[in-house]
Amino acid sequence: QVQLVESGGGLVQAGGSLRLSCAASGSISSINAMGWYRQAPGKQRELVAMVTSGGSTRSANSVAGRFTISRDNAGNTVYLQMNSLKPEDTAVYYCNLRAERSEYWGQGTQVTVSS
Repeated sequence: QVQLVESGGGLVQAGGSLRLSCAASGSISSINAMGWYRQAPGKQRELVAMVTSGGSTRSANSVAGRFTISRDNAGNTVYLQMNSLKPEDTAVYYCNLRAERSEYWGQGTQVTVSS
């Protein structure tokens, strides 16, 4: 079974930075993409950023220029560097992995940005 474990969430003041990590373990035939989603209270889950197997990245307009997604070449780990954090970034952040046959989700990590 595939597991995704997130880390790096926490409480930070506006303007601060956090770095989220997501480590995938287990047998995965191939990875098409890995990314980060977030869900704030009362809102639907939304895509924050993703990186494909080809190395291309996409990010939401709301985080463009502030968040950077990256993926290591050595292992199945994806990162989300979050700079210039705003209170509206407060949400539970979920790691997502898309393989050829399956999709996997992490348990989520809470990010809280105070004013």
